[in-house]
Amino acid sequence: MVQTVHNISIESPAGWKDYEILDSGDGYKLERFGDFIMSRPEPKALWSKSMSDAEWKKLAHTVFHPGAGFGKAGKEDVGTWEMLKKMPERWFIEYKGADRKASEWSAFRHGVPDVQGLYMKMRLGLTSFKHVGVFPEQASNWDWIYNHSQMLGPKPKVLNLFAYTGGATLAAKCAGAEATHVDSVKQVVNWAKENMASSGLDNIRWIVDDALKFVKREIRRGNTYNGLILDPPAYGHGPDGERWKLDELLFEMLEECSKIVAKEHSFVVLNLYSNGYSALLADTLLKKAFGDYAGREYTCGELVLEDKFKKVIPLSVFARMFTK
Repeated sequence: MVQTVHNISIESPAGWKDYEILDSGDGYKLERFGDFIMSRPEPKALWSKSMSDAEWKKLAHTVFHPGAGFGKAGKEDVGTWEMLKKMPERWFIEYKGADRKASEWSAFRHGVPDVQGLYMKMRLGLTSFKHVGVFPEQASNWDWIYNHSQMLGPKPKVLNLFAYTGGATLAAKCAGAEATHVDSVKQVVNWAKENMASSGLDNIRWIVDDALKFVKREIRRGNTYNGLILDPPAYGHGPDGERWKLDELLFEMLEECSKIVAKEHSFVVLNLYSNGYSALLADTLLKKAFGDYAGREYTCGELVLEDKFKKVIPLSVFARMFTK
């Protein structure tokens, strides 16, 4: 039996001047972040490179080499950076939403306080886990969060869990939301604070806590939110040693979150990176936890990066809910 149930959306960044993926293959991807190019491991790049190794080396400022932890759950990304050209340890890139006009950008840069639009300036750095502080495929989620936060009316309350360096938090804040940012790692919360300041934003609520414990406390307090954003890792630990394992705790987390989301004028975004998780699985999880009934719109899909040679790397799956 052939059954057509869902239209799965495939989304990737478009028109982002400060980011592009130049090539991919042989387990790596070659990316430009601002003025600097790096070669990083990408297990899903199972095909061959389109450019030669010599061309990659000529272009790259740095290449990441996995270390002893490679292949071990929770430590697979540990390694070192080999510097091929001079570059700073820290630098900035900008992300600009497509809605903002050129005249508005000029006004924003000259300090006009009331110009609205999606604008983020994020600090990047080379970490021992191959990450640089931003996941560029998430740009589609940022756009969606920004647009749907605006649709909820003035000052919607938006909660970002497992919030990392805050791209989704800043997107909500740019739309006028009262944003709460929760992550268990103090260092990345501080990093997110830097991104807020660099982006010309303020008044974000910062919480260093275990996400599930925080949600359960919010239930007891009777607090609710118009927007919920979840981007949970496969494995993790809270600040007090709380253990997180996605396969065991994800549905419980979603069920608890359903108790703090507003019944009307609300949204939920779930993003999943774990191998083996599909868009349909994310969609089903969201529907079972939050309820699939009239007035709630559900969408799902994949976030991908496409290199200059049209090779597409699927990186994460998402499911989204919007209630009018």
